[in-house]
Amino acid sequence: MPGLVVADIEAIFFDVNGTLRTRVPHVPTQRAAISRMLQLLGKENVPDGYWEKLAARLAEYRQWAQASLVQLSEEEIWTDWMLPDEPRERVAPVAAELMLAWGERKGRTIPRPGALETLAALRHRGYRLGMISNTMSSLDIPRSVEEFGWQGYFEAVILSSGVKVRKPAPEPFLAAAHALNVEPAHCAYLGNRFLKDVVGCKRAGFALGILIEYPDQPPLEENKPSVVVDAVVHSLSELLDIFPPKNYFERTLAKL
Repeated sequence: MPGLVVADIEAIFFDVNGTLRTRVPHVPTQRAAISRMLQLLGKENVPDGYWEKLAARLAEYRQWAQASLVQLSEEEIWTDWMLPDEPRERVAPVAAELMLAWGERKGRTIPRPGALETLAALRHRGYRLGMISNTMSSLDIPRSVEEFGWQGYFEAVILSSGVKVRKPAPEPFLAAAHALNVEPAHCAYLGNRFLKDVVGCKRAGFALGILIEYPDQPPLEENKPSVVVDAVVHSLSELLDIFPPKNYFERTLAKL
């Protein structure tokens, strides 16, 4: 990786799901999520196959969203796609809570090893940090930021649920750079998906697109020759080998 490019980096942005955190099975969380959804919908129980029906409907929405790169609101997803047969006035006010609980049906989220330490080190080294994530929930990631103690590290949190456009479209990346008043050419991005993360950030003009590969994740999308992966790391702490303290470059130039 050319040192000149790294020296120009002012901001580092992160994908969230699969990159900074992961979801693991956790029976108490999953049971509580089911109970919460029943409560929100005013139901004591549901017929066999009910949750599977909702999952199939959500899969249809996901397919449409991935093709169009449009992110609908939680209200639109639940009233138009998942529960079109329920009274809209019942579903719409609780759609955000339903979406949060729906994710928790699969378990609880935990931070990736070294997440907090790496974020702290990068901030200490002089880099500005932000998040850019595809998510259907407006509540899920902000809650993780608070739960994991990440509040003081991210100056910008750009979610597809907020900007209404999904990665790999350039808009979320450009919105993040604009939020920090940093030119895209001075930004780097770390994610775990080639198409959504590396291709997306490069289309937006980011200088560096970095992949993170964890052993517990499926293979990444097929690489495309028109887009270059600038680096591949296997842990968050490896970022500290790529991004030295910002004053390192000033000291190096001063010695020349």
